[in-house]
Amino acid sequence: LAPYRGWFPVISSLCCSNFVYFYTFNSLKALWVKGQHSTTGKDLVLGVVAGVVNVLLTTPLWVVNTRLKLQGAKFRNEDIVPTNYKGIIDAFHQIIRDEGVLALWNGTFPSLLLVFNPAIQFMFYEGFKRKLLKKQLQLTSLDAFVIGAVAKAVATTLTYPLQTVQSILRFGRHRLNPENRTLGSLRNILYLLQQRVRRFGLMGLYKGLEAKLLQTVLTAALMFLVYEKLTAATFTVMGLKHLPRH
Repeated sequence: LAPYRGWFPVISSLCCSNFVYFYTFNSLKALWVKGQHSTTGKDLVLGVVAGVVNVLLTTPLWVVNTRLKLQGAKFRNEDIVPTNYKGIIDAFHQIIRDEGVLALWNGTFPSLLLVFNPAIQFMFYEGFKRKLLKKQLQLTSLDAFVIGAVAKAVATTLTYPLQTVQSILRFGRHRLNPENRTLGSLRNILYLLQQRVRRFGLMGLYKGLEAKLLQTVLTAALMFLVYEKLTAATFTVMGLKHLPRH
């Protein structure tokens, strides 16, 4: 069962995060575009704004998620402090009690930088989608799956070094430097990136990328596939004309 450690907080965090992101993105798009054709630039801006809102609202969930997932794991680094949480509620309680409320937003700074990940993902997805819809009336299941996978693969590869730093800061039990500062400042982000390059070389910034791509690409591809099917079904049930070109 070790590979499934922390599965419930992961699902909870993903559900909340995807809901916030999709709701914000589509609400802003409906207000800004208003029936006109969207553009790549607009998709990128909307993706960034939706990402910022998502980060500020859901970072506490991801902090708890990261800690529960790594709980019980064996680390070679002696600077990592072990944790003992009984569940999601207990993790929230212990973090607030021992480290303060702001500890729930550990890693917020790199997370804000990483809003470009879903923004790039949505930009590529919407761009590919518009090109396909010029040649056909609607997306097939395979189309949605493939372009969702490609868009996420590009976004993950471009932002992976920051995602590694984000995970370390969210874990929050790592003594970053002699002063034991654990705030996600730009200085600490650069420090962690420098340490990885020093220990593993330049390619160390992409250590574990294969596993991350396998996980995120499949997740995103399935998410976009379900999203397109649910959207189409909703329009059908409501008796409205679906305008996929917008």
